[in-house]
Amino acid sequence: MPYQAAIFDMDGLLLDTERVCMQAFEKACQQLSLPFVKSAYLKIIGRNAQGIEAAIMSHYAQYIEYAPLRKAWMDGYWPIVEHQAIPVKSGVINLLEWFKSQNIPVAVATSTHNKLAATKLKLAGLDHYFQHISSGCEVTRGKPDPEIFLLAAQRLNVAPEQCLAFEDSSNGVISAIAAKMQVFQVPDLVIPDQQVIALGHHIASSLDHVLTHLKQQNNK
Repeated sequence: MPYQAAIFDMDGLLLDTERVCMQAFEKACQQLSLPFVKSAYLKIIGRNAQGIEAAIMSHYAQYIEYAPLRKAWMDGYWPIVEHQAIPVKSGVINLLEWFKSQNIPVAVATSTHNKLAATKLKLAGLDHYFQHISSGCEVTRGKPDPEIFLLAAQRLNVAPEQCLAFEDSSNGVISAIAAKMQVFQVPDLVIPDQQVIALGHHIASSLDHVLTHLKQQNNK
């Protein structure tokens, strides 16, 4: 498994933000007297702003326009993520420190807007690990399209085939595989279905297990 760089998704992989975001959406639904349909909400995981709107409105267009729903949702979400440190997921620090010890450059490829992504990483104390942040607002086509991972690899000046990609969402996995990267998935809110499993990438229960695997590969 030769590799020269590592590219990480952020929400749900590095930071436990997906639950925070879903709880804010559920509260917004309550405020607006809308049903909270978890299966509809989970379709947004890993998508950029345009993809999120499309996924949400595929169900909620029958009840409300997107603007007031999004406002109520973000009014509950932004005050948390812009001012509070979101918990770091298990294994993140150890894996990032190991890549640092191996002189492997790392970057972030997230569907989140770049300013908010930078804020989240700084509050969590992770920002100094990453050479670059590539965000959903910088690409024309969000995940599951490979554009964002290709942009992150280009900024690291490493061929995509020489990059490890780390994701929690199936949309992200499809994106990274389409970019021809070596992919590790640590599922968060959405468990991969058989179609995603059939892609043949590595699926682990935590980044702790990923680090163990990488160390074993290095020792062969």
